[in-house]
Amino acid sequence: MKEKTKKAKGKPCEEEAEKTRQEMKKAIRQESAKTEKENEKEIEEVKEKIEQSKRKKEKEKKKDENMKWFIEVFVMTFILSIVFSYISTNGVSNLSLVPAILILVAVILVGIIFDIIGVAVTVANEHEFHAKATKKVKGSKDSIKLIRNAPRVANICADVIGDICGVLSGAISALIAVKITSQFGLDFDVQFLLSALVSAITVGGKALGKTVANNNSTRIVHAVGIVFNKFSRNKEKK
Repeated sequence: MKEKTKKAKGKPCEEEAEKTRQEMKKAIRQESAKTEKENEKEIEEVKEKIEQSKRKKEKEKKKDENMKWFIEVFVMTFILSIVFSYISTNGVSNLSLVPAILILVAVILVGIIFDIIGVAVTVANEHEFHAKATKKVKGSKDSIKLIRNAPRVANICADVIGDICGVLSGAISALIAVKITSQFGLDFDVQFLLSALVSAITVGGKALGKTVANNNSTRIVHAVGIVFNKFSRNKEKK
């Protein structure tokens, strides 16, 4: 009887101990799950902070690059404008009418051609040149460089050189207008007509050039790449 009572008393104790162990295990699991969640949250916060730091650095880097590029373009445009303006205006003023008109046409054509190059570089597909580069086709690597720097190339070609040519063509057309007026003894000012004609040719030529650049971007970029390749080889030889 005593043994039975001991067993009867022992069972509830064992059940309570087991229950306590289960509760402890459950509490440990909950605590570990909570800790894991907190750790994950902390890791996510750290990652977010790193990403924010990276984005901030990239923004600062872009700002510095943009500022540097602005200064480079400003200086380059200023120097080129002075040089070309001086050469063209002084050269044209000492020339007769026909050569002066030829120089004006040349300046307009240069502006249109560089505008075509700027558009072609922006539109061209880089993957087409990767295949050519594997076959070691001349100018393909330089073409890839041009496409990868498309915004800057387009800026130099279309904006810097294009705008300089626009200003020069206006100045040269004014000098030619004076020559026509004095040479033919005209009573009215030809400058307005000549300026309008130059503007119409420039704008029309650039509009047509954009269509040409869109349809033949690969050929145009490759041609420019070949020219760059020749220049780089000549530099290496020197």
